[in-house]
Amino acid sequence: MTEDNREKFLQVAERYNQLLEFHNVEELCGDKLSEMIRLIPRVENSHFSVAMLYRFFIPHILPSEVEKAIYLDADIIVNLNINEFWQIELGDKPLGVVLEVDNGIPPSKYSNMCHDGVVKEENYFNSGVLLMNLKVLRNEDDNILAGIKFTGEHLKYNLVDQEILNYCFETRTFKLPVKFNRLVKQMRIDENFSVNREIYHYAGGKWGLGLDMADPFNRLWWSYFIKTPWFGVDIIDKMLKSTQDSMLQFSVVPYGKARAFVVDEEHAHQIERNFSVQDDEKVIVIDPENEENLQRLEDIMKSDRDKKSFFIGIPNIAPKLMKSGFIEEKDFFDVSGFYSPTWTSRANNYKLILSM
Repeated sequence: MTEDNREKFLQVAERYNQLLEFHNVEELCGDKLSEMIRLIPRVENSHFSVAMLYRFFIPHILPSEVEKAIYLDADIIVNLNINEFWQIELGDKPLGVVLEVDNGIPPSKYSNMCHDGVVKEENYFNSGVLLMNLKVLRNEDDNILAGIKFTGEHLKYNLVDQEILNYCFETRTFKLPVKFNRLVKQMRIDENFSVNREIYHYAGGKWGLGLDMADPFNRLWWSYFIKTPWFGVDIIDKMLKSTQDSMLQFSVVPYGKARAFVVDEEHAHQIERNFSVQDDEKVIVIDPENEENLQRLEDIMKSDRDKKSFFIGIPNIAPKLMKSGFIEEKDFFDVSGFYSPTWTSRANNYKLILSM
């Protein structure tokens, strides 16, 4: 982890009055980590990272008085109060987990360990969200080492960390409700686009979907991402180079406000398409030549000034609004220049994004 990324994490923690600590696993557990890599050398040469093994050291890195921990993969959105998850009592079970079958996924289709019957399909769990009983896990080193050896000897069991945990703890887990590890990829397959107070796991998704703001899970992800220090021009630029989608679709999540669109009849369809306008969002169609319509627009904007961000899709209205006291890139955004499907070739159109 770079110094810049550590600093960004600290900024987030400080904003929410939380304490953040970094532990260098390679320094603290170097010998044990080297032994694991020796037993499973493919972790250094696969699309996985050696960091997948770090979760096995959590019971020993954290102080002995810490009896429980939550482990989350990096592709997780916690869309609920995490305290609800934390309060679950595990008893003598080493792990609290969500079963793959509860997400509607038959694990034998992708896990050779399940396909071979080493672990029963109905017991197989996803390792991306774990409630860890550290009191129990501190006494499981030999069991985990046996799982590592077994997985290392069978190359076809390639979901390394997940296979190890399933091999070691198949029959000893505490079964959690599926809402604590809801797999977004499967919800998309099932065409279940209902977003609730749940923990969402974006495993196996394609980044190309990230700009499709008709997808509520993309909107959820962006609604959190724009609150972090990572949101900025550089990431927008990278995404634009890898997609043909309109950058304007980011505006589906203006921070702290709802969206309203002001269009003329000629360009209404293009604005609705470029901005992925939703059914519940306000669209105001006006004739820009009619002074009464312009006055009506100003009255609406004044009444909803603190509640809505207005996207003005009609040329030459912005100067009139500014003359009436409205502030561009705060009260409204002039998007009248973004009708062309090749608009992304225009350079440095980032003010709309950064203002959010």
